Amino acid sequence: MDVHIVSSIDSPEFTHLTRALSRSTLIGLDAEWKPIRSQQSTFPMVTLLQLACQLGDDPAQWDESLVFLLDLASIPLSSIWELLKDVFVSPDILKLGFKFKQDLIFLSSTFRAQGCDPGFDKVEPYLDITNVYKFLQHKQGKKVSKDTKSLSAICKEVLGFSLCKELQCSDWSHRPLTEEQIRYAATDAHCLLGIFKVFQAKVVKEGHSCNKVKELRQFNVSLGLKDILEMPDGDNKLIGTKFCNALDIVQATASSEDCERIAKGVEVIRKTKPMDESLWKIVRKYGEKLLLRESDRIPKTSKKKGKKGSLMVDCREKQLENSGDWQGPPPWDISLGGDGCPKFLCDVMVEGLAKHLRCVGVDAAIPHSKKPEPRELIDQAYKEKRVLLTRDAKLLRHQYLIRNQIYRVKNLLKNEQLLEVIEIFQLKISEDQLMSRCTKCNGRFIQKPLTTEEAIEAAKGFQRIPNCLFDKNLEFWQCMDCNQLYWELVLVRA
Repeated sequence: MDVHIVSSIDSPEFTHLTRALSRSTLIGLDAEWKPIRSQQSTFPMVTLLQLACQLGDDPAQWDESLVFLLDLASIPLSSIWELLKDVFVSPDILKLGFKFKQDLIFLSSTFRAQGCDPGFDKVEPYLDITNVYKFLQHKQGKKVSKDTKSLSAICKEVLGFSLCKELQCSDWSHRPLTEEQIRYAATDAHCLLGIFKVFQAKVVKEGHSCNKVKELRQFNVSLGLKDILEMPDGDNKLIGTKFCNALDIVQATASSEDCERIAKGVEVIRKTKPMDESLWKIVRKYGEKLLLRESDRIPKTSKKKGKKGSLMVDCREKQLENSGDWQGPPPWDISLGGDGCPKFLCDVMVEGLAKHLRCVGVDAAIPHSKKPEPRELIDQAYKEKRVLLTRDAKLLRHQYLIRNQIYRVKNLLKNEQLLEVIEIFQLKISEDQLMSRCTKCNGRFIQKPLTTEEAIEAAKGFQRIPNCLFDKNLEFWQCMDCNQLYWELVLVRA
């Protein structure tokens, strides 16, 4: 994945972007904006637009694609409006997205606010990754769930890796972007190409296709119907060509909108070659059209009207925020009959924090089930005398909640969350505690380290130990609960 940040139309990166778009038949779209903390009367301003471009028609090269991050906070939007509009409606570029309609609404509003009226109202041809995932599930004989899975979950199931979403709610209006934000934004758009690659291979393998588009498909799409008929044997070719549906005829002729823009001297993106046949068949069979209605351009407002309603909402939000502050003492406190050992329960929103706490020797459990009900979380925390750590403000609304058994984590990044918890609960971390717990299951390690021979025997049929460790004379530790093996970090110098 080659990432380029475009912050000026005079930059080499912008030139690289325009060239890449002219050679791409498949792009992944995503957008980022500053999180909405409360109800607003306007849409948020999109500050970053991600374009993952697959050059050429070989889906196997998706991991070598280019990802462009358009810094909309720096670029004059009027200078790229026509370019993006052409991309969004180009018939030779299939656009991929994950629930991109919301992004398109915010993106259109952002451009309209800068005088680029009417913004964007259409993306075509378009394919939503949620529909791609449902197709793959159906072909594998699995029951298709009505609930839409997250992009991270889809990546985990289809590509074998999950996305870290902790930066999703970070401040995308702040400049410069951090390296973590850049990596997050690029990966979000890039993974769409990888998921589509699996889908395309499945479709091609199973022979999902329409009738072949013939000679007229190879004509220059800028030619009008009159131009084609005036060509030698043009009428014979037109009549002799069989079309699956009227879409092919539209593809063979330029739209009136293109003609008007050409007459005005506006450059329209033209492909150096038509879309690959297998990709074209997918577009015809599975392609969608993303359209914005007038009602989509109006922010949804609360049904409660007047100042009284807004004051009540603000007051409720403030109370909710304050209720997330720690109101100790913790349930493990000796004065409450506890053993004095800190214990936490990390819900699914801060599950990664549990591993960080375990690394410093703190007892950090996770819910017993993957999708626990709020009452189950509270009951588990109460029975095990733990403090529930979460970022879910809705959990704080439950009346049966014991205030000294829940804390709402403020920070987004795992390292900062760890420091926050250590500071709030005044945890004392000693060197002896470091790596004293299993990061996988929260169990404790055996007291005596294993030799290499003992570790090899313990790992049989369970865990693979790299061969390069056998001659290092290392010590191994094993979790007493899940039997996971750990060893010292080995640095290899080149």
